[in-house]
Amino acid sequence: MLKDLALKNRSYRRFDNSVAIPMSTLEELVDLARICPSAANKQPLRFILSTSPQDNDAIFGCLKWAAYLKDWGGPAPTERPAAYIVMLNTATDWDFAKFDLGIMGQTMLLGAVEKGLGGCMVGAMDREKLRAHFALAPELEISLVLALGKPAEDVRIVDLPADGSIKYYRDEAGTHFVPKRSPGELILLKTGK
Repeated sequence: MLKDLALKNRSYRRFDNSVAIPMSTLEELVDLARICPSAANKQPLRFILSTSPQDNDAIFGCLKWAAYLKDWGGPAPTERPAAYIVMLNTATDWDFAKFDLGIMGQTMLLGAVEKGLGGCMVGAMDREKLRAHFALAPELEISLVLALGKPAEDVRIVDLPADGSIKYYRDEAGTHFVPKRSPGELILLKTGK
């Protein structure tokens, strides 16, 4: 069921990097993105796929991990992603490209979950360092990076606490908790039956 995939599709930040991801899997995920709706059917996004240890290390070095976890410096070497998909925008002056980015990123992550993998959309990064590594043309906007691998952490959805904090956190056992608003708080208006 779709809800089961959505529940398993958490922002994983720790992976078992002994589990390799073949390039064919990344290509299948991009094929899922390819068939997604695209505003005005412009299809402005392009992708860099990496399973290379050297490129993975370079990408990892550009990313910032889990801003709310102030005392955590990111995944340990054995917990780093096995693969990355760098999402590039070719229509930087077109606001609707941002919708495509979300639709395609989520679709690829759901596809990864279906394959027993997990991932995290990372938007906080050193874009210029990443641009230099891949010698990207200036007109290509680095929008998001999908970090992918076999999840090696327990991520659980919980209700918002009484103070209303939306900050995710970890307990002493390393379980990652993500507070979510209730459906009643999200729905502002209902009309009809």
